[in-house]
Amino acid sequence: MKGLGIGFLSILTAVALFFFGTRFTDGPLAIFTGGPFTSGVLESAPEDWSYLKDRDLVEFQTLTPARSRTVWLAVHDSRLFIVSGYMNTGYGSIWKQWPHYLSEDDRIILRIDDALHEQRLKRIMEGPEIVPVLQELGRKYFGGTQGLGTQDTVARGDTWMFEVVDR
Repeated sequence: MKGLGIGFLSILTAVALFFFGTRFTDGPLAIFTGGPFTSGVLESAPEDWSYLKDRDLVEFQTLTPARSRTVWLAVHDSRLFIVSGYMNTGYGSIWKQWPHYLSEDDRIILRIDDALHEQRLKRIMEGPEIVPVLQELGRKYFGGTQGLGTQDTVARGDTWMFEVVDR
């Protein structure tokens, strides 16, 4: 029994060290939150984000706290959007902390390939872009279904939608 306890404690310690260690990496490690970006070249943001339409993932870093993550993206009308679903679920409240950081400081850094773009995330709760953005996410990630929600789930706050805008 003592050996089982030591084994469990060893695994728990290793997991805790892994998550602590990712805070010091140059960007995220797959789905795990990473540290601030230390590589990349600062460039001005494009006026047209359409070149990202078929890209699956993008990395971005919040400034407060300085943490990075990998997220899904949608492009609509040459504009770039990031959406966070499951915000009012128990699962979402544990896993989806980054949208709450933006209430203090909405500045982000996008890292696309080796380019860094200093931007902001502007929350969208209503407007004509909601349905097309959700449809684009459904096309890319959910086999054509709406996927992350509806106009009502965005308005209710179950799904948080952000547009990437200039600082």
